Amino acid sequence: MMKKGTRKVGKYEVGRTIGEGTFAKVKFAHNTDTGESVAMKVLAKTTILKHRMVDQEISIMKIVRHPNIVRWNEVLASSTKIYIILEFVSGGELFDKIVHCQRLPENECRRYFQQLIDAVAHCHSKGVYHRDLKPENLLLDSYGNLKVSDFGLSALQQQQQGAGLLHTTSGTPNYVAPELLSNQGFDGAAADVWSCGVILFVIMAGYLPFDEIDLPTLYKKINDAQFSCPFWFSSGPKSLIQKILDPNPITVSIFNLLFSSRFNLFERCH
Repeated sequence: MMKKGTRKVGKYEVGRTIGEGTFAKVKFAHNTDTGESVAMKVLAKTTILKHRMVDQEISIMKIVRHPNIVRWNEVLASSTKIYIILEFVSGGELFDKIVHCQRLPENECRRYFQQLIDAVAHCHSKGVYHRDLKPENLLLDSYGNLKVSDFGLSALQQQQQGAGLLHTTSGTPNYVAPELLSNQGFDGAAADVWSCGVILFVIMAGYLPFDEIDLPTLYKKINDAQFSCPFWFSSGPKSLIQKILDPNPITVSIFNLLFSSRFNLFERCH
């Protein structure tokens, strides 16, 4: 029996807010038919129409099905809201774990990074570029496995224009590739690779490789790839990060070949 005052959307009992972004709230919900816990992303239709959102996100989430990507279930609608029903991932954000632990052991970083590139390789094989990879968009399940989430800023391969490049900049400043700052078009796959390199640095170091209060200084450091690895980085991940955080997008694009190989990239750099 549903508790008094509990809100219901279709077969889902809606509970507490578990996440909130610029355009949406994410609620914990319960499927009353199956007993399954789910995450319900709630968006106002007015916002969707204004920003031309959701249709593409839903299309993309139907395409990308992978153990390390948050699973899409279905979409519901009311007169004013759109509800995207997603897999509930109980372990919280990788970001919160970094804040709590400051930095993670190398073996754990290797595991998370392998799962991340496996998921991103799958996306790229389907012609999907995430474009906002960061620890806040990486969730952990109850077994400690990583799950890539939030495809709201993603792009499809067919949206790449002249010379196969994307022209709509998105993402979080500290994680964006240098070529996104030039407004001259960029390779979506190479930009995702750069973000993965920043994430690897963050989980191993406990802080960002590029972090400045004012954006012009931050962008200059990103453009010049001005960063240094802390002394506790072993040679494998240090070499790997230096290869990924290369400001030349052509060089980084070559690195995409390693994504499809699915080998342990730390070992390849020893």
